[in-house]
Amino acid sequence: MKYLIIGAGGTGGILGAYMTKAGKNVTLIARNAHLAAMKEHGLTVRHLWDETVETIPVQAENMESYEKKIETAGEEEKPDVILVCVKGYSLDSTVPFIRKIAKKSTIVIPILNIYGTGRRLQEKLPGILVTDGCIYVSANIKQAGVLLQHGEILRVFFGVREKEDLKKLNGQLNGEYKAERLLKKIAQDFKDSGIDGILSDNIKRDALTKFSYVSPIGTAGLYLHAVAGDFQREGEARELFKTLIREIVTLANAMGITFEEDLVERNLKILSNLPEEATTSMQRDVIEGKQSEIDGLVYEVVRMAEKYGAEVPAYRRAAEKFLEMEVK
Repeated sequence: MKYLIIGAGGTGGILGAYMTKAGKNVTLIARNAHLAAMKEHGLTVRHLWDETVETIPVQAENMESYEKKIETAGEEEKPDVILVCVKGYSLDSTVPFIRKIAKKSTIVIPILNIYGTGRRLQEKLPGILVTDGCIYVSANIKQAGVLLQHGEILRVFFGVREKEDLKKLNGQLNGEYKAERLLKKIAQDFKDSGIDGILSDNIKRDALTKFSYVSPIGTAGLYLHAVAGDFQREGEARELFKTLIREIVTLANAMGITFEEDLVERNLKILSNLPEEATTSMQRDVIEGKQSEIDGLVYEVVRMAEKYGAEVPAYRRAAEKFLEMEVK
């Protein structure tokens, strides 16, 4: 199984490091100083929970050099699995690249913070299977070639949205694999690598469950300029966080999706394990004047609520404030 991971930051880089260490065939797509550092020194991962450090010699390329490699080597070198681990605003830029280097049986798994990216990417890549996916990990790039992993949790959910997608893939595999077997092999490769890989039978629910944490914490954090410690204590920040989670549940119900657990309790438990000073990547990007994922994490919630007739007043207030601030 040949894996290609587009993006080598706190999501793709961590997955690539763990899978490479386990002996899987993985190539990371990166650029600029981060790529140069990985090619020269390998990828260093600092585990903050036990203060250990390891450097892993990874395969890393940029898009251009990988395309040339595929052109030279031919069909047999094309990836079996592509993990898309970029920020939501960079998703469209991966499409022309994927079209050039994928084969008909390649499975594309987007692992982003934004809900619904698999469906949107599938519309742009009709000839291959695009699943949905999400990840639980807290990590970021510290400097070129160095990642910080803040906690031990490393869990990936992925799966097809509709059963018909499996039938389509079976027709493209020429009998070599059944689609279900191939997806189970991906989950096993994750587990072999120390990653809790879960092949979901309800990825719409599982992806929205993850979104019910990352969207509210990012929205509330930016709205109130709050850090994890503010949410861990009783007060305005914690109450807003809980309100936003409940609005995601309201939206989910309008979409016909129900949850098997109390998402407020679940997400507060996740929050309790964060360092007090922790912030979200969206907060950091906005504060630093960088492009952020605010469209997919905040404005998209308002658009979805309008589409499905759900009431999300706290999200609307936050969106209005951010638009007044001209945050995009």
